[in-house]
Amino acid sequence: MKDMFCFQCEQTAKGTGCEVKGVCGKTASTAVWQDKLVGACIGLARAVQKTKATEATDSCIKKALFTTVTNVNFDDESIKFMVACVEKMKVALDPTAENYDMAKLWDDNEDIRSLKTLILLGIKGVASYAHHAEILGYKDPVVDAFFYKALAAIGTDTVEMGELLTLVLETGTVNLACMALLDKANTETYGTPVPTEVTLTIEKGPFIIITGHDLHDLKLLLEQTKDQGINIYTHGEMLPAHAYPELKKYSQLKGNFGTAWQNQQKEFADVPAPILYTTNCIMPVKDSYADRVFTTDVVQYPSMVHIGKDKDFTPVIEKALALGGYAQDKEMTGINGGKKVMTGFGHGTVLGVADKVIDAVKAGDIKHFFLVGGCDGAKTGRNYYTEFVQQTPKDSIILTLACGKYRFNDLDLGTIGGLPRIMDMGQCNDAYSAIQVAIALAGAFKCDINELPLSMVLSWYEQKAVCILLTLLSLGIKNILLGPSLPAFISPKVLNVLVENYNIGPISTPEADLAKLLS
Repeated sequence: MKDMFCFQCEQTAKGTGCEVKGVCGKTASTAVWQDKLVGACIGLARAVQKTKATEATDSCIKKALFTTVTNVNFDDESIKFMVACVEKMKVALDPTAENYDMAKLWDDNEDIRSLKTLILLGIKGVASYAHHAEILGYKDPVVDAFFYKALAAIGTDTVEMGELLTLVLETGTVNLACMALLDKANTETYGTPVPTEVTLTIEKGPFIIITGHDLHDLKLLLEQTKDQGINIYTHGEMLPAHAYPELKKYSQLKGNFGTAWQNQQKEFADVPAPILYTTNCIMPVKDSYADRVFTTDVVQYPSMVHIGKDKDFTPVIEKALALGGYAQDKEMTGINGGKKVMTGFGHGTVLGVADKVIDAVKAGDIKHFFLVGGCDGAKTGRNYYTEFVQQTPKDSIILTLACGKYRFNDLDLGTIGGLPRIMDMGQCNDAYSAIQVAIALAGAFKCDINELPLSMVLSWYEQKAVCILLTLLSLGIKNILLGPSLPAFISPKVLNVLVENYNIGPISTPEADLAKLLS
């Protein structure tokens, strides 16, 4: 009997599934409890079908699903507590509703398993975005209702492949609505992002590194560190925070520390500052910095200090003051040696200069757009994305987002018509911005999105990338290149459906792929 089964991330063992211990670092016990949590969520969805969802069940489902995303929660006790909470809600609504045994899914017919897994991983990603929006007070009843619908289908033994295929695309459609909701929540709360240059140098003195995705936690931390003599540095997916006007107002928000999430064990070693994890992307914590790790919200790791619902970051602040930071300014660089990076090219900014972009295309100054973005990761082969961007023609624009951009965002590729050739559109959820720009360009040129000189070359690692891919497919976008490897949870038959209908394919070499995309 296998100790565990998990194949939800790109680095899964042997490209088929982790069966002893997760490559991500989670134990078999944690994997089992995460399965129990999903099974309990399916039980709650069954109960809601007979009664009615509540605000409490809506919030619970989102947080529970987010908890099971890769590199979010490694703490069995906190997951057990959440299972008990979901169970209590289920019993209160319908004591007869049964939880689902996830082993039935993992042992199912490979095509049914593949489609159900696409839906499950997709809604995990959607749940993360919906959770962030809810924190800012924004909800969408259609999005919330879909979680129950999708979970109920996953727990149904008699569901047909055709119905599941329809639900796969519906997951993408719902995610688009959810990303729009989060975009609205962020921009109405923090303002429309503006192009911003961000330094990678760390100033001397006490500082705090904040990583993850949650802008609300950053805002609270900035408020609590005012006049404390402590600087704040973003890490990973928090980099785009520098572009929001309401966050830029804080003088102690200084710059960005390090590169993408998978390098944290090396970059955080002996750093003289605390690290606050707000969402996913925590790796197994090394002894060299374990005494300065703090978690909050959905993130938990055994023996690490967790900041609860009160969001009192006093322990983090006290640790920063005690450690004292660097004695002198420390100059750091990106992967390619750059000392500064740019961010803030969301759809509000890009569409604000749409006439300039359209004129540049008509004049032949811009001949092609590449969307090169997604998740970064440790598996070999991701240098492909650096090499791909370096080899793109000088008359092309590279749109990017999520942490995959760290492979090349410190490169200086120059400008076209006053526009930088590399435009960072933000976090992974800001795929919404890229979609809005593509739709606007298609409208301006009176053509279908697939007729635009636009190519999508995506990297994936975890479940948010899955729901974004499903969104692109739901919009009918074709010819996407995906890497560094294809998902283990997609069966040959399901892959064939995707190839036949969307011409999706794996990356090969930068040279071959560029030749194909530009032909």
